[in-house]
Amino acid sequence: MRYSLCSFAIGDHLKVSIITAVYNGESSILETLDSVATQGYSAIEHIVIDGASRDSTAALVMKSATRVAQFVSEPDAGVYDAFNKGLRLASGDVIAFLNCGDTYVSTNVVSRMVDVLSLDGVEAAFADVLIADASDHNRVIRRYSSKRFSPKRMVYGMMPAHPSLFLRREVYERVGEYGTRFRIAGDFELCLRVFYKASTPYRYLNEAIVRMPAGGLSNRGWRSKLTITREMAEACAINEVGTSYAKLCLRFPLKLLEML
Repeated sequence: MRYSLCSFAIGDHLKVSIITAVYNGESSILETLDSVATQGYSAIEHIVIDGASRDSTAALVMKSATRVAQFVSEPDAGVYDAFNKGLRLASGDVIAFLNCGDTYVSTNVVSRMVDVLSLDGVEAAFADVLIADASDHNRVIRRYSSKRFSPKRMVYGMMPAHPSLFLRREVYERVGEYGTRFRIAGDFELCLRVFYKASTPYRYLNEAIVRMPAGGLSNRGWRSKLTITREMAEACAINEVGTSYAKLCLRFPLKLLEML
């Protein structure tokens, strides 16, 4: 089912659509809703896409109706299908994703990213993400740094931290939606189109802006690492980007360094 829940103020220059994908997220969805609702930037449209959760997620979102602009609760074909549903509903000049359980580290994150995207010629902005212990969100395990990113380094599996990525909507209009053929690496494949193929102009903000609990799809042991590496190789192949499994695996030592 689909609900239009609230309107929002348009007091700032750029309207920002923030899309949250969730499934059975009753234990953490309120943290994410609170994080978006307490942003000091007024022109935010929060869109929540629920994959027909079997717990109380939908009820919790409906109780927060004054803070959510659009709410969809229906079966989907995975997280990237949910992302695409959000994209089709989004009306903002800028689009970002903040999944269930993820939170912004301060109340001025959106305004900071809008400032960057207001610079002449900048169409993408990203920063760093703090990976927190799943049971203790105050304990940071590592900092996912986007500092070393460059489009040419995507052949080594490097990409901006997706939860920190803010894109102008015209970027999606040029490169298209997320590929639903992927289970884990759909964000990597989209970034290949955005940065490697389309050469989208970007700026990096040298600070952590999102706190993300460990245990996401790409961080569930060695099997998930094998899956995402295979999908990264497939993503490069369909976009005619030359790489190899050996090159893609070079990203793992960098991840270990981030934990030191």
